[in-house]
Amino acid sequence: MKLYKYILCLAVAVAPCLVHAQKLSTFEQCREAALKNNLKLRNSQLEVSIARHGRKEAFAGYFPQVSAGGGVFHGFDHLLRADVELPVGSMPLSLVRNGAVASVVAVQPVFAGMRIYSANRLAAVQQDVAQLQGLMAEDEVVQKTSDYFWQIVSLQGQLSTLQTVDRQLEEVWKQVDVSVRAGVATRNDLLRVELRRQELAGNMLKVENGIRMAEMVLAQHIGVSRDSVEVDGGDFYEPEAPDKYMVEPGVAALQRNEYRLSQAGVEAGRRQVDMERGKHLPSVSVGIGDFYYNVTDKNVNNGVVFATVSVPLSSWWGGSHAIKKARLQYEQARNSLQEAEEMLAIDVEKTWNELYEAYEQIGIARKSVASAAENMRLNRDYFNAGTTSLAELLDAESLYTESCGRLTSVCADYQRKLCSYLLKTR
Repeated sequence: MKLYKYILCLAVAVAPCLVHAQKLSTFEQCREAALKNNLKLRNSQLEVSIARHGRKEAFAGYFPQVSAGGGVFHGFDHLLRADVELPVGSMPLSLVRNGAVASVVAVQPVFAGMRIYSANRLAAVQQDVAQLQGLMAEDEVVQKTSDYFWQIVSLQGQLSTLQTVDRQLEEVWKQVDVSVRAGVATRNDLLRVELRRQELAGNMLKVENGIRMAEMVLAQHIGVSRDSVEVDGGDFYEPEAPDKYMVEPGVAALQRNEYRLSQAGVEAGRRQVDMERGKHLPSVSVGIGDFYYNVTDKNVNNGVVFATVSVPLSSWWGGSHAIKKARLQYEQARNSLQEAEEMLAIDVEKTWNELYEAYEQIGIARKSVASAAENMRLNRDYFNAGTTSLAELLDAESLYTESCGRLTSVCADYQRKLCSYLLKTR
């Protein structure tokens, strides 16, 4: 039993450490964390809740409106005074010095020009809009997560390249140092190699600081601590071809949240026309009430039923223009929907072209790296054989560094554009 308690206490003590040790290394892990913790997404979820309560508030318009009121009063003198004419003369009469009144009234709309129905449909559209905006916010958060994540991977690749080149230059420095000691090379050659290594050291320092800052930004964006992020690009330099992801632009456009948002705008415009028209139609209501008063030291209680009809007459002149304005706005929304379909299809096509171009750029950059690596190898062999100068070797090293940096950049650009295309075609 004591051993069991000891093991349990040890597990409780170690568990927080294990949780803390868990690192977010892949893009999918960072994506899930962002969707769970990002503050912008939390606000969008609150907007959906606000719209949901607005819809429930509009639904309450179908129910009777119940009101209750009451009061008591006491006058400094009688409120009613009169002279009562009698056969023998007049007699003053004073009544009502204090009293109490109370009422309860329920009014049920029977016809309100379809305003209640239209308000409910409009509230439903507003809820749909909030949900669509929430989905668009998710896409934006995922895209930013992709940008931050692959920026870190790109910087890590650049740092690795600089470290590799620095190790190669260290070997060159050793060779030049031996040559200087042997008197076959000048001190100037050694200083040139040292200056190049110092330049690389400065660049590595900048890249390391860039990685730290990018990791801080990514951690804040996905809502985790800085120590929880340890990015690993995986097969970053060997992406698969994007052909299997291709979607017909016209089909993808109709699935976009932006298009559905434009559809909601059309529906909202139609309901606004109904609302404006309903403002200038008759309203019919029925009601029931109970009234109580005591102003003459006698309790009086009575119930009533009633019906009301309201016809707006003087508002028709201005109201006709309001209805026309709403119809024009509705027509604008329909035109915007058509434009959105066309522009979104163009956007999908454009994103696909950029994605495929980025993939082709990887192949070109990979060939450039191979050529630069071979050029540097040949120049190193020629330098060792004494048939080329140190300047040419350093130029070859610079070309190799630039080629590797370009390959890293185009690979990161491809991953960002792949994420963008998948978000636009899912």
